[in-house]
Amino acid sequence: MAFAITQTCCNDATCVSVCPVNCIHPTPEERAFGSTEMLHIDPKTCIDCGACADACPVDAVFPVDRLADGQREYAQINAAYFEHVETESSEAVETPAQQPGDSSPIFHAWSEPVFDRVLPSDFGPLRVAIVGTGPAGMYAAKDLLLHTRAEVTLIDRLPVAGGLVRYGVAPDHPATRNVSESFARFHTHPRVRRYLGLDVGADLTAEELAAHHDAVIYAVGAATDRRLGIPGEDRPGSVSATTFVAWYNAHPEVAPDAVDLSAERVVVVGNGNVALDVARILVSDPQTLAGTEIAGHALAELRRSKVREVVLLGRRGPQHAAYTRSELLALKHLSGVDLLIDDHDPRIGTAIDAASSTDKAAVLRGVEREAVDWSLSPGAAGERRRIVLRFLSAPVAVCGGEETRAVRVTGGPGELEIPAGLVLRAVGYRGVPQAGLPFDEATGTVPHERGRVTGRPGTYVVGWIKRGPSGGIGANRACAAETVGSLLADAVAGTLPTPTGGPKAFRRLARRRRR
Repeated sequence: MAFAITQTCCNDATCVSVCPVNCIHPTPEERAFGSTEMLHIDPKTCIDCGACADACPVDAVFPVDRLADGQREYAQINAAYFEHVETESSEAVETPAQQPGDSSPIFHAWSEPVFDRVLPSDFGPLRVAIVGTGPAGMYAAKDLLLHTRAEVTLIDRLPVAGGLVRYGVAPDHPATRNVSESFARFHTHPRVRRYLGLDVGADLTAEELAAHHDAVIYAVGAATDRRLGIPGEDRPGSVSATTFVAWYNAHPEVAPDAVDLSAERVVVVGNGNVALDVARILVSDPQTLAGTEIAGHALAELRRSKVREVVLLGRRGPQHAAYTRSELLALKHLSGVDLLIDDHDPRIGTAIDAASSTDKAAVLRGVEREAVDWSLSPGAAGERRRIVLRFLSAPVAVCGGEETRAVRVTGGPGELEIPAGLVLRAVGYRGVPQAGLPFDEATGTVPHERGRVTGRPGTYVVGWIKRGPSGGIGANRACAAETVGSLLADAVAGTLPTPTGGPKAFRRLARRRRR
């Protein structure tokens, strides 16, 4: 019986590297890698060895015959990916060298091995500082520690390590958080020094940090949200999704009373995975969240919550929604919650009915469609909570006086107001300027060339501050490999600045400055 990859796939391709029969695609060498939502196992080639399941850092791989009720669709999703490759000439499996051999599925024509982390034997250990302990920073640290003799200084402005994994993953996705276990051993590695509660830019300067290390890698992510640019978005009751996510994950910089759930209807602007996370948490049974790592104050507020309905507002149609297919599937299986499509525009139903089996819009087949009467109270729909997907509709203004009363939106014959006491803006994350580094305001990133910060020798970036807020946890693995490769190439070429301070001097400096 073959294995299948399920919802929590992180895309870091650890499973690809251990598969003995090359049955997991797309691989990092294929052009489709990074553009597909998840990896897939070919059921025709899989030999049921379980190596991928053992290696998976987020427990996303299971035998097909052991899939739970809410996961059984992933057997068809994995198989359909390869059927699509065969019928549509997809680039996911690209060359004859990646196809099974004739005599046995075990024998393949593999590409030549690449050893791009080999330094000269007489090369001394580098001292590298990494600012940020989220996935991007830890993939870079892992690369350096496993392939070189580098001494790594981990720095985070927060008192708890983890970054996006700790403060950005929904608490009802514990398997996704398991990736932190694969990083944990590097926090206590003998060549690692860790400083939490140390803010580069506030407690010490970028120049001071660089003066004590051969190189500095910034892995600071995207710390704020994108703006809607509409009237009223800063009105009380209009909250960014970054704040809401940080609130239920006990981020130390977000107050326990930052969110009020006394409204019956909540409008979430956006339809990416974060928007789905937010909607799911708002309507989930608090008892099912009690066993997770959700913040105590958030659980208490959810138990008091009067929210009956969450409206997901997306300006594009269902065929172009930003969420992944796997997260939408999870929403369909949410216990005690109804899923409804606001059928206010005939193009919505047409797109769903015309979608092929591999399109995300096809997941919505069978979901009830109804032209919603927004004048009715959410409680009029019955005792069950519900999520309403409203496509082809954009916010125009957040309405109200001293508090939010409604959201004016486009769609249908003109504009209309959807009554709501809380608006959550989930239209994307955005990087913020870093003290001492150049910054591109248009993209919210630090200008770089393959990870090398423009005009700053010995300074590098990785993760969302490098490439923008795109890609999940696993995408940082390839991103980090590129940056570390640039760093090592510069070291061998002798272009890294010479530090003026040593490790002991930096430890004294950090002790004095750390909060």
